[in-house]
Amino acid sequence: MLFYLVLGKSLARQSLRLKPLMSCSIRKDIELSILSAVVFAISGAFILSEYSLGATLLYTDLWKYGLWYLVVSFIAVLVLQDTYFYFIHRIFHQPLIFKWMHYGHHRSGEPTPWSSSAFDLPEAIVQAFFFVSVSFIVPLHFITLVAALITMTVWAVFTHLGFELFPSSSKNYWLGKWLIGSMHHSIHHRKYKVHYGLYFTFWDKLLGTEDPNYENETHPREF
Repeated sequence: MLFYLVLGKSLARQSLRLKPLMSCSIRKDIELSILSAVVFAISGAFILSEYSLGATLLYTDLWKYGLWYLVVSFIAVLVLQDTYFYFIHRIFHQPLIFKWMHYGHHRSGEPTPWSSSAFDLPEAIVQAFFFVSVSFIVPLHFITLVAALITMTVWAVFTHLGFELFPSSSKNYWLGKWLIGSMHHSIHHRKYKVHYGLYFTFWDKLLGTEDPNYENETHPREF
């Protein structure tokens, strides 16, 4: 509502779309997002049940590892999730499994905020598995876990906005060079074989899956 109704006209020049937004695409994305929400809710319930049994490494005492660890563990979770996402995302795009594993996310063509959580059932399970597994592997305060979930949700919406909020020049500085924005991810939705990261461009740069023309683009529509 904020970006499409309130700020839509003021951001028109920053639009990344090559065709109008279709209401049927939004509806399909919402349907898959509801399915994904159910999967994540079940995963959350499982984590809480295992915590109550003492099986996870989640904790509630802020001073158990110190306040500094909250920051370190939060950054560590984002890095681990970005790495996990990059490699499973590349696997999702393999022709043999794309149609039943990842097609739903790309079904609308142009990304929208609603497609940020639009996952087919198998993909939703794989995505949720990260948070289930990390709660057994890394000691995390509940604040850290919730903060990571909120960051994932907000960042996914941001990269699927269909508007580029960063100025073109930001790609020459660390913020735009190493963090994934709307333009970076929109290129993925059009070209499929580039830009697989979630938060950071590190793995795309390291493994050669970043569009070679990306950092030279000067306008959201010019790719």
